[in-house]
Amino acid sequence: MSAGTPEVAISGAVPDVAPRRGGMLTGRGSALAAALIFAALAVLPPVALLIDDPFLVVTATRIVVFAIAALSLDLVLGYGAMVSFGHAAFVGLGAYAVAILSSHGVDDVLLQALAAICVCALFALVTGAISLRTKGVYFIMITLAFGQMAYFFMVSLSAYGGDDGLTLSARSTLIGLPVLAGDISLFYASLAVLVLAFLGLRALTLSRFGRVLRGTRENPIRMQAIGFQPFAFQLTAYVIAGALAGLAGVLLANQAEFVSPAYMTWQRSGELIVMVVLGGMGTLVGAIGGAIAFLLLEDWLAQFSEHWKLGLGVLLVLLVLFTRGGIAGGVERLFGRARP
Repeated sequence: MSAGTPEVAISGAVPDVAPRRGGMLTGRGSALAAALIFAALAVLPPVALLIDDPFLVVTATRIVVFAIAALSLDLVLGYGAMVSFGHAAFVGLGAYAVAILSSHGVDDVLLQALAAICVCALFALVTGAISLRTKGVYFIMITLAFGQMAYFFMVSLSAYGGDDGLTLSARSTLIGLPVLAGDISLFYASLAVLVLAFLGLRALTLSRFGRVLRGTRENPIRMQAIGFQPFAFQLTAYVIAGALAGLAGVLLANQAEFVSPAYMTWQRSGELIVMVVLGGMGTLVGAIGGAIAFLLLEDWLAQFSEHWKLGLGVLLVLLVLFTRGGIAGGVERLFGRARP
C-alpha cells in the first residue's frame, strides 16, 4: 500500500467524512455563520451600555465561556462519536487551577491557563486511555465515573473550600496588569478565546487528522483495515477537548469569581451534551449556537417558573422529534440547501 493510499481510501470508504458542498453550515457556510455569530456577540457590550443594562455583558460572557466548553465537547461527541458524560470535570479542574494558584499568590492568567491546560490534558490522557478501551454505554458510564471521582475529590479538599467552594479575592492579572478586572474586558478576552478555539478546531477537523477521526466515527474496522489506529486518533482528540474545556474553566472562574465542585457534576456534563445536540453535532458552529440557545432559554424560562427545566425538557423533546440535526440542520433546511 502506497503512502497516499489511506487518504484515498478514506474518501472512498467513508464518503460522508468530507464537508458537503453547498451545505449551509459546512465548509465556507460554517465560517460565515460563525463570523455572523461572533459579530453579533462583539456588539453586545456597546448595546448594553446604550440601554444601560450591564448584566447583559455578564450573561454574554457566561454564554461565550460555555460555548467554548460545548465546542470542545463537539470534537469528541460530534466528530469522534464519543459520548463523554464527564466532560464538565475538565471545566471544573480548569476553574480550580485558577482558584488554587490564586490562593497561593499566583494571579497571572497565562500561568493559570498553562496549569489548567496541563492538568486537564493529563487527566484526559489517563482517563481517556482507560475509557477508550470500552465502547457504547460502557464508555458513557466510565466517563461518568471518572467525572464523579474528580467531583468528590474536590469536595474532599477542605483546604480549598470543599463542598462550599472557594471565592477568588480578585480576577486574574496579565503580566501584573488587571486587564480582566472589568466585565467588558473579560468578555472580549473570552470572545477572543472562542474565536481562536473555533478556528483551531475547524482547521483540525478539515485536516487529515479530522478526516481520520470522522472515518473512525463511521467505520472503525474499515479504518483499521486501511492502516489507521482509531485509538490513537480518538485519544488525541479526547486530550485536545479536555485541555480546551480546562481553558473554558479558567474563564468561568474569572467570570463568576468563585469556583465550586458543582461545576464538575454529571448534570453539568449533561447540559453540555444538550448544548451540542441542540445546536447540531459535528458542525462546530452548531455547538456555539446550541450554547447560546440553551442559556438564553434557561434565563427566559426561569422568569416564568422555578420549574423551568420541565419546559426546557419539553422543548428539547420537540426538537429531537421534529428537527433533524438540531439548529444547524434546521437552518440548512430553512435555506433549502441541505442534501440527503
